Amino acid sequence: QVQLVESGGGLVQPGGSLRLSCAASGVTANVNAMGWYRQVPGKQRELVAAIMDGSDTTYADSVKGRFTISGDNAKNTVYLQMNRLQSEDTAVYICVINYGSPETVYWGQGTQVTVSS
Repeated sequence: QVQLVESGGGLVQPGGSLRLSCAASGVTANVNAMGWYRQVPGKQRELVAAIMDGSDTTYADSVKGRFTISGDNAKNTVYLQMNRLQSEDTAVYICVINYGSPETVYWGQGTQVTVSS
């Protein structure tokens, strides 16, 4: 069974950086896409960043130029480097992987990121 294990969340001051990681176990083939969502109370879950077909990336407008998504196929891991963090970035960050044929979406448990002074 596919399982996602996230790490790297925590408390950081505005302007600081964090690096999230998500390791997938039970993956026996290349993933179709990997990404990060975030969710705050009272708001719809939004896509922060995704990497598709091994190279194509997309970012939410609010994080462009500050966040970078990358993957390590050998470790079946996706990363999210977050720089110049703002209070508005505070959220639960959730890893998602699209894997298999037929395609199936797998979700992580989420990791809290809090940006506050």
